[in-house]
Amino acid sequence: MSSAKPLLSESESFSSPHPEEHHESSNSSLKLCPLGCLCHLKSPSKSSNADSFVLTDELEDNFSIVEDKVVSDIFLERPARRPNRKEFNSAEFPKQCPRPERKRLVSWGGAMDVKHNMKALELSRVLSSASSPVHDLKKTRTSRRSGRFLQISMQLEDSIPQHHNPRLIYINDPRKTNDKSGFSGNEIRTSKYTLLNFLPKNLFIQFHRVAYLYFLAIAALNQLPPLAVFGRTVSLFPLLFVLTVTAVKDGYEDWRRHRSDRNENNREVLVLQSQDFHAKRWKSIQVGEIVKIISDETIPCDMVLLGTSDPSGLAYIQTLNLDGESNLKTRYARKETNKLVLEGAALTGLIRCEQPNRNIYDFLANMELEGCRFSLSQSNIMLRGCQLKNTDWAIGVVVYAGQDSKAMLNSVMSPAKRSRLETCMNRETLWLSIFLLIMCLVVACGMGLWLNHRKDQLNTLPFYRKIYFQKGKEGKKYRYYGIPMETIFSFLSSVIVFQIMIPISLYITMELVRLGQSYFMIGDHHMYDGGSNSRFQCRSLNINEDLGQIRYVFSDKTGTLTENKMEFKKASIWGKIYDNSKNLATLPLEPQVAADGRRKWRIKSEIIPDSELMKLLYKNHCTDESKAAHEFFLILSACNTVIPLLTGNSKCISDRSAGDKLTNIDYQGESPDEQALVSAASSYGYTLFERSSSHIEIDVNGEKLRLEILGLHDFDSIRKRMSVVVRYPNGTVKALVKGADTSMLSILKNSDHSDADIQHAQSHLNEFSCEGLRTLVVASRDLSYEEVVKWNDMYEDACASLRDRSAKLREAASIIECNLTLTGVTAIEDKLQQGVPEAIETLRQSGIKVWVLTGDKQETAISIGLSCRLLTADMHQIIINGNSEDECRKLLHDAKAKYFMNSLCYDKTSYIKASPRTNATNMLQQSADREETNVALALIIDGNSLVYILEKDLESELFELATMCAVVLCCRVAPLQKAGIVDLIKCRTDDMTLAIGDGANDVSMIQMADVGVGICGQEGRQAVMASDFAMGQFRFLERLLLVHGHWNYQRVGYLILYNFYRNAVFVLMLFWYILYTAFSTTSALTDWSSVFYSLIYTSVPTVVVGILDKDLSDKTLLKYPKLYQAGHRQESYNMALFWITMADTIWQSLVLFYIPLFMYRDSTIDVWSIGSLWTTAIVILVNIHLAMNIKRWLFVTHLALWGSIIVTYGCIVVLDSIPILPNYGTIYHLVKSPAYWLSIVLIIVIGLLPQFIVKVVHHIFFPSDIHIAREAEILNKTHHFSGDFSS
Repeated sequence: MSSAKPLLSESESFSSPHPEEHHESSNSSLKLCPLGCLCHLKSPSKSSNADSFVLTDELEDNFSIVEDKVVSDIFLERPARRPNRKEFNSAEFPKQCPRPERKRLVSWGGAMDVKHNMKALELSRVLSSASSPVHDLKKTRTSRRSGRFLQISMQLEDSIPQHHNPRLIYINDPRKTNDKSGFSGNEIRTSKYTLLNFLPKNLFIQFHRVAYLYFLAIAALNQLPPLAVFGRTVSLFPLLFVLTVTAVKDGYEDWRRHRSDRNENNREVLVLQSQDFHAKRWKSIQVGEIVKIISDETIPCDMVLLGTSDPSGLAYIQTLNLDGESNLKTRYARKETNKLVLEGAALTGLIRCEQPNRNIYDFLANMELEGCRFSLSQSNIMLRGCQLKNTDWAIGVVVYAGQDSKAMLNSVMSPAKRSRLETCMNRETLWLSIFLLIMCLVVACGMGLWLNHRKDQLNTLPFYRKIYFQKGKEGKKYRYYGIPMETIFSFLSSVIVFQIMIPISLYITMELVRLGQSYFMIGDHHMYDGGSNSRFQCRSLNINEDLGQIRYVFSDKTGTLTENKMEFKKASIWGKIYDNSKNLATLPLEPQVAADGRRKWRIKSEIIPDSELMKLLYKNHCTDESKAAHEFFLILSACNTVIPLLTGNSKCISDRSAGDKLTNIDYQGESPDEQALVSAASSYGYTLFERSSSHIEIDVNGEKLRLEILGLHDFDSIRKRMSVVVRYPNGTVKALVKGADTSMLSILKNSDHSDADIQHAQSHLNEFSCEGLRTLVVASRDLSYEEVVKWNDMYEDACASLRDRSAKLREAASIIECNLTLTGVTAIEDKLQQGVPEAIETLRQSGIKVWVLTGDKQETAISIGLSCRLLTADMHQIIINGNSEDECRKLLHDAKAKYFMNSLCYDKTSYIKASPRTNATNMLQQSADREETNVALALIIDGNSLVYILEKDLESELFELATMCAVVLCCRVAPLQKAGIVDLIKCRTDDMTLAIGDGANDVSMIQMADVGVGICGQEGRQAVMASDFAMGQFRFLERLLLVHGHWNYQRVGYLILYNFYRNAVFVLMLFWYILYTAFSTTSALTDWSSVFYSLIYTSVPTVVVGILDKDLSDKTLLKYPKLYQAGHRQESYNMALFWITMADTIWQSLVLFYIPLFMYRDSTIDVWSIGSLWTTAIVILVNIHLAMNIKRWLFVTHLALWGSIIVTYGCIVVLDSIPILPNYGTIYHLVKSPAYWLSIVLIIVIGLLPQFIVKVVHHIFFPSDIHIAREAEILNKTHHFSGDFSS
């Protein structure tokens, strides 16, 4: 390629050797278009397909898509012949216009792209071995990955764009755009139902519950004449009631969605129509239209930015509604379109872009405008739901609208989780179903035998005579189907009679109880965070009781255990440490005033500088040490993605002269570390005050320094560093780099002097890390002309490539990120949150194992672990830092042999042969017992080792070692590795896991765990949006688990057992009656009494007790954390309790049935009277049974319990007052009989006596920790009461 213009103008030359002059190539087929870019003339070799568009070639060769990269215009406006470069003739030149100016503004929230790249990288690591059949076999045999882990991993592939069918958008021509393609309009719908499909769709969704299908089958059977045990209408009532309640709830929720959609669709925005902007409703916007957004307005659709009020095309947006990030991000318009917008010229062109997809971190497209074609990237698009900030207006063209927008494509809920108790409940429901089947078989077989024994008497037996007699005449024949069919009908009729053995009301009761529990958890003022003004959130109502059984807590560190509010503490420059904390009493030195009336800056997080370092910066300008300090702070202020927001104020401040102008700066950035470093640089006189698409401006001690940004390589999880290539005013080009010490020290320049500096830096890094400070290494290098040219070529090629773009960008970065000159080391403090050490100590005392999974370096993580009491000084630390599979295997085996075979004295044979799941609990219990008499162990492992362990056959080795340790600390771990660690425990134990984090890198871990908790922190709200519960501080986890978790588990556990008991005692009573009445499947209870029993008579007390009952006070539960282990032992709900409850149920049902028979054995009482007695007796019995187990009596509890008995009598009186019912008037005769009241008293006393005896014996001779604590609590209350009374 040749050009008449040099690569650099004389005023912008490099300090390296100047380029030679070149002449214009005679065979060039390029011309200068009106926009200033080079355009194609017809090429002889490619004229046949000059007008064709092959997307693959175009995307690979013609796109110049730059993901948040910045390239100076000097490489684009003035192309020149470069040394040792291949010359292109007209046939070889790609069919694309080089951009006249490559001013690329970084999405100075570039972490969005980093997150995406990191996920893709982690996915490739996880699935890298899939191509090996041998490894597949091994993985099938050894790996125990859960489906949820694979699901989370594979979700990353959903966002891979498809380029074979581009979307064509004609700018400002919506008719042409939509005529052929028929793109989606901008109207959205988040509702599930319409008026037409609500009933069928809602019923279809509800009947996904197997229990509902069961009751539907029961109701259908009852409609058949031979099986009509209950009234046909009455039999439908329970199911219809449940379906109606659920449908009303779903309908109300969907009505709210409809209302929200209507409000959203009817909002207005300015749209270009007839050369002027007019208001138009959102739902009427079409793809291809030009939309104008005013400051603070919400963006209605995904639109490519064409122009803004800023001359450079810069716009600030807030993506809070999209990804939860509250920090501002930048988008920019292409210079070509922004110029036309500012000039008021008409915009017509064509955009080719990828089809709609869910990837919000990338956008691949190009634009043809006035004969030129240039690329578009994620930095050029504004997504629906974002808000325009700090920009007067912005204009864009709609590319995705409505349901096609990325926000709508990403509007999916987190996967639903089921509680452990609900899973166990389903198991017990299966047992009840088997029990029900046995009872029905007994009744059917008994009926068959009874009929066979009396087959000759059927003509004379009541109900079985073949002909009815009506008024002495023969009537219609009785429908007798023979013994086999009658036996089958008897079986089906028994199923109908015993149907409530499977409690349908339990589902509604549990939802109501969980809703009430959530209300009180949200209202707990002890879990309100005043700093962030956030209260506790229940985002999932299905797993409240799981909070009482947590055995493992997996926690992030930064922002979860710490505040994530970084403060610059120390720096190592030129082999010397400078400490800001030593100068707290020293006032900061004023920088030298460069000129009268210069602006002074005030930032929010200003620090007190080190006086010695200030003197070095401003007093000794000629020394090498001073130059290094100057370079150090210059890199801190330039190598970042921070956005400075200025708010001018001309008012005088009391401590400043009248001539000074004060300007407030608010630094916005996704990384609190970068904000702290930039703020520290400003405090030392290096203030970043302007950032545009192609340059930054820094106030260096009153002097304005303008640096042109030629390119930026953002941080990624492989390089673990970021770099920026800048051009100084004197033409010098430098690469400024900062990153983790593990990735930086190996690329520093080697020399005698630098080796000494590196040794000092390593020593200081270790010192800083031991203090719990976060460290970064800062370095730079001068770039020669040849290096810049070579780097720029590779950089441009990488930016334009769609295949392996990240790898190509890393390859380009490797050219400049080498032979660096060490400048210094930074140390930032991230303080622990209030109450974290106490909370961790309490959790450990409660039997919960706390594992910390962090991306920090090992020394920093260990230091933080010590300060938060996760690690103790007397712990033996097992450190696993392996660089290969064999090395990791050896380290794991050596650790097991050293500590567990000898120190803990485990039986070697049983230890090795123990299967992971069956013996995990025993292993953990043995470990806990050993910890009391042996030194506790802490396992510390890094992410590099986890790469080999989690992807190889070493998972079981790690599991065995980790579960024997009191503490596990994982350092330098990636997001999917966090999820892999959680999955490691979930797959091999039955223990409940909880993950807690605050950032987007914690989402996979939160979704993987049984319970996910999000922290409302400084890193956005992605973790909160993906969580089941959310809160403001880590310390609230102590109260959430030990108090609310314990209460919820105890309540719901008893609630399930009580519902099983309540319904089973009713069914068994009917079973004894059927056996007593010749297996006739008749009932002594009215149809309405059977229906009202579960829905009205006994339902309210169950809900009230499930919400309000407390076995212990919150103070007691927090004072004695070991009480939480009752959930680990499953004391409130287990299989043994279930069968004990069923045994007690059989006893009480026998008492219920036989005592009234005994009391009325010589009377002439009819069946409906005895049925009324059984109805009132069973209601009183189950309520007294409930009262015996209530721990906390409130007015509401009394009202619900005794009120339900009164309501039962009221309903019976009403039903017995209806003349058409067979039980008319029975209750009026019963209440007059002493035998009625005596029967009820005997039923209660005799029925509950065994349970009372068992409870007394258990409490006296075999008390649990809960019983002891409750007794102590009662004694303390009595003591305080008597003391207050005596005083």
